[in-house]
Amino acid sequence: MSDGESFAALLRAFRQAAGLTIEELSQASGVSVRAIGDMERGVSRGPQRRTVAALAEVLRLPPDEHDAFLAAARVGRPRSAPSVAGICELPRGIGDFTGREHELGLLWELAARNADGPAVPVTIWGTPGMGKTTLAVHAAGRLADLFPDGQFFLDLRGMDATPLASGAGLTRLLKALGMAERGIPADEQQRAGQYRALLRERRCLIVLDNAAGESQVRPLLPGGGPSMTLITSRRPLSGLEGVQQLPLAQLAQEESAALLRAIVGEPRSAAEPDAVSELARLCGHLPLAMRIAGNRLQSRPGWTIRHLAGRLDDEGRRLDALAAGDLQVAAAFALSYEQVTPTARRTFRRLALSTAPDFGIPLAAVLTELDLDDAEDALEELVDLGLLTSPYAGRYLFHDLVRLYARARLEQEEPAEAQEQARRRMEAWLLEVAVVAGRWFEPGYGAPPPQWHSLVTLDSRAEAGKWLRAEGTAWLDALRSAARRGEHATVIEVAESMNWFSDQWVPWEHWHEVFELSSGAARAMGDRVQEAAHLIHLSSVLSDHRRTEEGEATALRALELARETGDVRQQGRALFHAVQPTVHAFLNDPASVDPATLERALDDSRRAADFLLQAGDLEAYPQAMASYINVLRLAGHAEAALEQSLALVATLRDPAYGGFPAHVSQALGIALAQLGAAHLALERWEDAVGAFHEALGEMARARPHAEVVGRAQRRLGTALRHLGRVEEARRALAEGQRLLEEGGRPEQAAEVAEELQELTGPGNGA
Repeated sequence: MSDGESFAALLRAFRQAAGLTIEELSQASGVSVRAIGDMERGVSRGPQRRTVAALAEVLRLPPDEHDAFLAAARVGRPRSAPSVAGICELPRGIGDFTGREHELGLLWELAARNADGPAVPVTIWGTPGMGKTTLAVHAAGRLADLFPDGQFFLDLRGMDATPLASGAGLTRLLKALGMAERGIPADEQQRAGQYRALLRERRCLIVLDNAAGESQVRPLLPGGGPSMTLITSRRPLSGLEGVQQLPLAQLAQEESAALLRAIVGEPRSAAEPDAVSELARLCGHLPLAMRIAGNRLQSRPGWTIRHLAGRLDDEGRRLDALAAGDLQVAAAFALSYEQVTPTARRTFRRLALSTAPDFGIPLAAVLTELDLDDAEDALEELVDLGLLTSPYAGRYLFHDLVRLYARARLEQEEPAEAQEQARRRMEAWLLEVAVVAGRWFEPGYGAPPPQWHSLVTLDSRAEAGKWLRAEGTAWLDALRSAARRGEHATVIEVAESMNWFSDQWVPWEHWHEVFELSSGAARAMGDRVQEAAHLIHLSSVLSDHRRTEEGEATALRALELARETGDVRQQGRALFHAVQPTVHAFLNDPASVDPATLERALDDSRRAADFLLQAGDLEAYPQAMASYINVLRLAGHAEAALEQSLALVATLRDPAYGGFPAHVSQALGIALAQLGAAHLALERWEDAVGAFHEALGEMARARPHAEVVGRAQRRLGTALRHLGRVEEARRALAEGQRLLEEGGRPEQAAEVAEELQELTGPGNGA
């Protein structure tokens, strides 16, 4: 018998003696059915030590048979030439390697999982400087015990003008595996076949570093067999079949700080912990940048960490400062930049004009004057070389340091006039689309005019809202630029178009700036009517963000202007907003509002409604009346609140009422909710439930802000609870909690959560 046949015969005999089928042996040992079958047929002549040990354990062999079994497997392993030291050796590892535990864990799982079958190649890819090679080399060291037949490293020089040819790479790897040069075939396909044959029975780990593309890598991948290949590239190499993708992102804050501490030393880092975190942030959590920063500190023991952070704080000199010897962040980016087409390079530079954290294809098309398809091709090319990332379809973003590199390229390669023209074109487009999108939410406008065309589709309120949110940073920055240039009419137009949408996106933290810019623009134009209007918008968003004192003061400034101009409508709106801080304060803490203040709020809210009715403002009048009813109820006048609520509901249901349909539906929903609240105050639970159900039906059509609907659901739950309808109460309260959280009211949501908790107690049907 040959060696291989001896092991095959022993395995078959021991299995049959144990009374096990191949399937049963597989299940007990964790070795695949196919692998056991190959061993018994002599196809696999020398399985790995851990595989044989697992089989021997299940077969419960006595000591002498156990030793004979292992020896037969060892003898059957191929006696190929040993690997040659010095050829394709792994580079020196980094002693202070930090982080990447998730990625290392995944690589370990893949390596261990494939101990008995073909190993899956892994592509480690990402932005330049992300530490791809360092990770691969460190992983090879960690996995050394799983690959006893050697670890090999081949630099494919993917960023060189002439990358390493596949045939030359195969020659080097074959030599490293012990093959004499005279035995290496001249034909590349034969070389690839010989390479795969050698690795079929060996358990090696091969690092193919800095790959240029799929065609370069494909011939270097093993076929069947347990050898594992790690490929690093700036490209995702998505054309490779059967390859595991492992994209690298920037390090987390804690990992970044840990890496800097490891390089700089714990005593020095402990003296300036905040400076370490700031330095990591300025390095964009990019491993290469932090390595350079740490090395600079090591070579300058007189510098504090804060001193280097101060040098990097200047964006104009940050990239120049991130250089230490032959390590340069800018040089790493330049290698990718030089690889892309002229169109992609221009796109890359022009995108630096946008300050938004991410951007879509239309914005790139506007900046570059390309059509959408060509702009998308350029963006995807930049993603392929690691100069952009694409977190989800149609959106792209820079790493912070890559953006600085793009800005530097723009300054060096394009004249100032061309830059300004591109910036103006982008800003004009952003503001135009913002106005059209915002008007979707404004009564009397809605869909864009039929003749309007742009690079984006705004065929619904949903699409308009999605665009305004996605490009919020971009259009706000364009609005700031218009304000700086003194384009006052444009600033006012954009802000006015946002008034109704701001009620749909209450949590956005920049609304106060939008209306500060627009009220300032009106003041600069000497238009006191417009200034009062935009101060009222500003008061509203300040109150929404719990800046109630500022909101009240702003509303009173608007009231003063409206009185000066004799504008009854604006007086009504200003009074309405001036009352809101008192209402909010009373709702949060009734004891904080003295009776005189509450009575003044009652008078002001009544006068606000009267002014608006007198002015024929059928949009704002229902809001003012709802506010007046709210204050009546809070002041203890529940019967009067009920009477006024019934009157307001009747008015809004009157076909003669001339408000806009969508606005009337929203106002009716709010009025019905006030009616329900009045019934609650009078403990008329059934009437309250009916009113709230009607209110929620109207709100479903009008889609007011989530907070408004959440409050109605909460009060409905309260009424249902008093009626003993516990399950319905739970559903209403749970929905109220969800909507209040969505609407940016976590405190109120927490209160509802407590009410829900009470419903789970004894006697509540829990």
